[in-house]
Amino acid sequence: MVLVSYVADNGTVHEVAASVGISLMEAAAMNDVPGIEGDCGGFCACGTCHCYVDESDAAILPDMHELERATLDFAYDVTERSRLACQIPITEQMDGIRVRLPARQY
Repeated sequence: MVLVSYVADNGTVHEVAASVGISLMEAAAMNDVPGIEGDCGGFCACGTCHCYVDESDAAILPDMHELERATLDFAYDVTERSRLACQIPITEQMDGIRVRLPARQY
């Protein structure tokens, strides 16, 4: 299991023990983390799992592909740290990662 912390804009932290191989979105949904909806079920079509990943963690994540980038075009408050949680599979190297949630989603 990998420890993932989802951090709301107000500072509230939701810590989740997640299985390797599922996405950050699936881990949040399975543990009722507010702010990660995943309305499309992980098909990179809705943007309701928009999150921010710290620069220090970016190197351990897969590169963003064109579909993810296009979907983020329709999300609110997108920054250079924006990602879709449905497109980030959890790996053992991610143990302890902190994922921040946009204020509009929480």
